[in-house]
Amino acid sequence: MMPLRRNLPGGHVVLLVLALYPVVVAAEPARPELIEVRKIWDRAPHNAFTDLVHQRDRWWCVFREGRDHVSSDGALRVITSADGVTWESAALLTSSSEDLRDAKLTVAPDGQLLLAGAGARVEEKRRIHQSYVWFSEDGRSWSKPVPVADLNYWLWRVTWHKGESYGIGYSCGDDRNIRLYHSQDGRRFETLVESLSKDGYPNETSIVFLPDESALCLLRRDGNPANALLGTAEPPYREWTWKELDRQIGGPHMIHLPDGRLLAAVRLYDCQARTSLCWVHPETGKLDECLKLPSGGDTSYAGLVWRENILWVSYYSSHEGKTSIYLAKVKVPPAPN
Repeated sequence: MMPLRRNLPGGHVVLLVLALYPVVVAAEPARPELIEVRKIWDRAPHNAFTDLVHQRDRWWCVFREGRDHVSSDGALRVITSADGVTWESAALLTSSSEDLRDAKLTVAPDGQLLLAGAGARVEEKRRIHQSYVWFSEDGRSWSKPVPVADLNYWLWRVTWHKGESYGIGYSCGDDRNIRLYHSQDGRRFETLVESLSKDGYPNETSIVFLPDESALCLLRRDGNPANALLGTAEPPYREWTWKELDRQIGGPHMIHLPDGRLLAAVRLYDCQARTSLCWVHPETGKLDECLKLPSGGDTSYAGLVWRENILWVSYYSSHEGKTSIYLAKVKVPPAPN
């Protein structure tokens, strides 16, 4: 207690007693910490568009090699490492007629590696896109490409849930539509939802499935409006609800952490282009940037793996001059109580 004496007119005296209480200020949640980052590949003129998995005690990273960001000679390079430090080439997938692009890696329920990507070619002055999947037991010998989804629908990423795979393809034509595909084996995809969204030129996506069986989809848009969307759906995933987020993104990938939080790696455009980690808040529609990775210029398209309480992030960037592949290790502090 702190007494305060005050003299009032007429000679009266009043004694004020104030109780002092500590002011509690909520501590800001600890932000993810960059443990290390290293360049792991730069042998082609342009090295970009990554993904990352850990399978059978090895790391596997895939990306596109080519003359430039868009060029007719795109090929998909698979590299591997036992420790994440020393990397070697495991395979190079090529095409004599198509620019192979944007490969994504997953581990199928039977333990095989599944590589999904797309081939772009020009026919009668029209650009044609065909999505493909490849399979491998050892990451070095790969099957022939298997065409999947509809022609000119780019199946962006394959996500497994309860032994089955899902993926969203976006139209490369004028209709600017996205549709949801489903497969029981990763080879034959059927259309589950013919049209998920057309608003604002929707395209690249990342889907996660939560323990309650609901699905979340982080969606890039490049039209008007251009802010990202977050979609939610319950089984059987035919009805989706979309919420507009508070910023524009590119190259989205999202992961559901063991403590229930959602963390995304995206390209951000405000101030300067960069690849950053962002907390995803479905309730408020906010993307909270929490860690800018060393990046700039031509950059984005991350792979995310949570392993032994460390987040491993593959991505590409041109901030050091040549467009190259990087691998970051990030410590993510626990959620505040």
